[in-house]
Amino acid sequence: MTSGRIEFDNVVRRFRVIRERPDTLRETFAKLLRRRPGNYYQFEALKGVSFRIEEGEAVGIIGRNGSGKSTILKTIAGVYQPSSGRVAVRGKVAALIELAAGFHAELTGRENIVLNGLLLGLTRREIAERESAIIDFAEIGDFIDSPVKQYSSGMFMRLGFAVAVQVNPDILLMDEILAVGDAAFQQKCFDWIDEFRLRGKTTVMVAHAMGAIQAHCQRVLLIDSGRLVADGFPDEVIPVYEALQKDAGAAGARMHNPATPMAPIREGQTSTRSVTG
Repeated sequence: MTSGRIEFDNVVRRFRVIRERPDTLRETFAKLLRRRPGNYYQFEALKGVSFRIEEGEAVGIIGRNGSGKSTILKTIAGVYQPSSGRVAVRGKVAALIELAAGFHAELTGRENIVLNGLLLGLTRREIAERESAIIDFAEIGDFIDSPVKQYSSGMFMRLGFAVAVQVNPDILLMDEILAVGDAAFQQKCFDWIDEFRLRGKTTVMVAHAMGAIQAHCQRVLLIDSGRLVADGFPDEVIPVYEALQKDAGAAGARMHNPATPMAPIREGQTSTRSVTG
């Protein structure tokens, strides 16, 4: 398996969801004495997902909120382990999944460069050698020596992305991270992503901005209710996603207005790639 390759084989990821949490110790014992069934249930965020991403591919993951996109990204990053199935990831991974992840609020931006760099696998010497390049890329000026608790979401994104690009990973994961930046800095990041891919590196991007997916991804995975429902070129998969969004909106409107007639059932759309799971 070459560096930069990702494989999911029939991956299931379950979470335990609490139905209700007892407020007092007395309530806890009362529930035990009444022998009520457990106050939680199993939620399957991923349901038998299978795909393979090759070295050097730029892949977008799209889907409605709660569909399982971020769960896939966090499973690739190793934050989550699959409940069943197999995940194989080869190469160094840099993940930009949540703003402020890996940052300490009381430390300055400069100090967080060291902390974040260590978490991403750099040595202190490597961090020192790359610090000026990180600061130049981030473009946050004198705020680099201010505590990051004073940063805006855009400043967090700038600094996090600047550190990640200096790690020189084999795989870069991004979850809506660029949505908070200004247009000029977003373009700077996308230019870097395109150059990164041309060097044979792999990018996986979760986004709701279809323009960014269309422009910077060769391939798109569509996730719906924890299942992979389409896998193909952006021109093929994005219309399927838009149809799902439209159908969901129509269903919501019918719930608020029962007199609205049911929409005709569409014939299923297919992708150039076969999808299992």
